Amino acid sequence: MTSNERVVVIGSGLAGVRLARRLGELGTPVTLIGEEEHRPYNRVLLAEVLAGRYSPEVIALPAPAELTRARVTGIDRAGRTVACADGSVIAYDRLVLATGSNPVLPPLRGLFTAGHELPEGVHAFRTLDDCLGLAGAVRPGARVVVIGGGLLGVSAARALAVRGAQVVLAQQSERLMERQLDPAASRLVERHLAGLGVEAHTECRVRDVRCVGGAVRSVELADGYALDADLVVLACGVRPRTGLAQAAGLKVRRGVVVDDELRTSDPYVHAVGDCAQHAGTVYGLAAPALEQADALAALLAGDAGARYTGTRSLTRLTLTGPDSPFDLAAFGETEALPGDDVVQLADATRGTYRKVVVRDDRLVGGVLVGELGTVGALARAWEGAEPLPSAGGPLLHLLTNDGGS
Repeated sequence: MTSNERVVVIGSGLAGVRLARRLGELGTPVTLIGEEEHRPYNRVLLAEVLAGRYSPEVIALPAPAELTRARVTGIDRAGRTVACADGSVIAYDRLVLATGSNPVLPPLRGLFTAGHELPEGVHAFRTLDDCLGLAGAVRPGARVVVIGGGLLGVSAARALAVRGAQVVLAQQSERLMERQLDPAASRLVERHLAGLGVEAHTECRVRDVRCVGGAVRSVELADGYALDADLVVLACGVRPRTGLAQAAGLKVRRGVVVDDELRTSDPYVHAVGDCAQHAGTVYGLAAPALEQADALAALLAGDAGARYTGTRSLTRLTLTGPDSPFDLAAFGETEALPGDDVVQLADATRGTYRKVVVRDDRLVGGVLVGELGTVGALARAWEGAEPLPSAGGPLLHLLTNDGGS
């Protein structure tokens, strides 16, 4: 592209803001369009706002110079314009979709009112408005059911417990955070939550949300047992926001399909972040979104060799509580395949657990709970994908030596 081309970015989340800022630093004119009324913010830290640890101002992102608050309703690829709900039309030379993702709302009986609104007391947990609404509704002693025991559900349950709520966490699969953690690490998370008063139930399917007068009163489980509830939090995952791309005729599978230049099926339209699907993968995580934004900024600013070839991302979570924080990190494949070598170190007294999986003399994954001093060295060995020098000593050294995090 040429230096005077106008780049329009739809979406003011982490990926959109990072891209706009990078392009601004590189002297490329950019218009960022965001539909939320709040300043752009770091969605990763919403649980800390819910817990009362941070104010919304603390998680605000440095906004780029040109931020347009509007909701985009359509893309005219032939005319290279986007239409907004307020009637305005914005022209582009290059368009970037950074539309993020929507919360998954499970198909539960009683979940929606006639106007397709959630009943009073039922909250999604995806946006700052969701977070502030939930923070305003929770009271010490309130009975809260969190549906979903993944990363988001665990974070929300911990935050609500810190606020003094009586929290029940309902997870449909066999363990908490099953996408990131192995069974042993998941049990440590469950133990930590129990210490905060969170009652976690796995293999627990919710089938009904019961309301009286438009407000939630209880949650019914598949076995017929009912949990009284003043509040219900839906933390059932996210789904890429692809509606604009689909309506514009772009190639969409689970996300908006992009190549190594983060181009969609239209060479003048790109996609980054939670809405993008690269090499068959929708990441839905902060680190890949930021890497995609950096790569695309370089490309759009004139670096013809810039490419995005994928992210080997590490999940890290700190659960704060009344005592010391509870840290965990997971990367790669945490479950071993036949023939893999596994090294595990556990200390039940200190609540620490370290496990790495080695395949063909290469570190392919690991999970650490508590005392994460070794995570930096392990992550570097994993990201480098180089053969380990030998099977025993160096790996044990990585697991036990504080390599810097």
